[in-house]
Amino acid sequence: MLRILNYTFLGNTLLDYLIFLLILCVGLLFIRIFKKIILKRLKKWAEKTQTTVDDFIVNSIIEKTALPLQEALERSLKGILRVAKVLVWGLAIVFFLDNLGFKVSTVLAGLGIGGVAVALAAQAILKDLFSYFSIIFDRPFEVGDFIIVDNFLGTVEYIGIKTTRIRSLGGEQLILSNTDLTSSRVRNYKRMEKRRVVFQFGVTYDTPVEKLKKIPKIVEEIIKSVKDTIFDRAHFFSYGDFSLIFEVVYYVLGSSYNKYMDIQQEINLKLKEVFEKEKIEFAFPTQTLYIHSLNVKK
Repeated sequence: MLRILNYTFLGNTLLDYLIFLLILCVGLLFIRIFKKIILKRLKKWAEKTQTTVDDFIVNSIIEKTALPLQEALERSLKGILRVAKVLVWGLAIVFFLDNLGFKVSTVLAGLGIGGVAVALAAQAILKDLFSYFSIIFDRPFEVGDFIIVDNFLGTVEYIGIKTTRIRSLGGEQLILSNTDLTSSRVRNYKRMEKRRVVFQFGVTYDTPVEKLKKIPKIVEEIIKSVKDTIFDRAHFFSYGDFSLIFEVVYYVLGSSYNKYMDIQQEINLKLKEVFEKEKIEFAFPTQTLYIHSLNVKK
């Protein structure tokens, strides 16, 4: 049995892998003990004091350190348990065959020498496995986050050892390998604190200059009246083919796309309402034909 633990796989013995898992589990256990015991005692001590400053400090530590650690701990434990189950079952089968008298070490050595296809397959699996741990600990995204990876976009539904599943806007499920995800540029919209919005609109060419000067201020007042928005700027942008174009920039606080659309709709309706009162007309594609009559004497 000890011979099996000394078997070398990808440059490390099975015993080295077991020691690594043990150290990882001990570290995670220490984090849990820190949260359960030390932080609880700090909180009790802060409650006994007369000042409220220490209460604020301890609560900040718990909210910004302990709670994220607990979430990361739960995710890490789930991932480690999945890997540990595979290793335990694998070792159990090896030990069982070894007790039956099979020369397991010889078979494993033969696989290590001649099993090129198996080695290549294992290499791909290990890449996805290490990428999985990278996702779990580094947290570029989590379950429930809306992300864009290359040309794919959707909500993360499941993060597995080998693949991650994403539900696209069309409803189909996208399955991407963890290696592809960690080697790609991922845009996480769930963690967006504010959304920058740029939109344009056009008014007719016969709009008087006095009214054109009023439009930026009108837009500013409308956006500032809408909740969860930050006004940036509004300018007479350019001369279009059939309209005088204004450009507006503002921010929506939050990452919800539905919230952004509701706010944009409210701004559009208010613009329409105010422009009707001010007798300012929105432009639309038109064509003007000039007919010149030539009086030819016969």
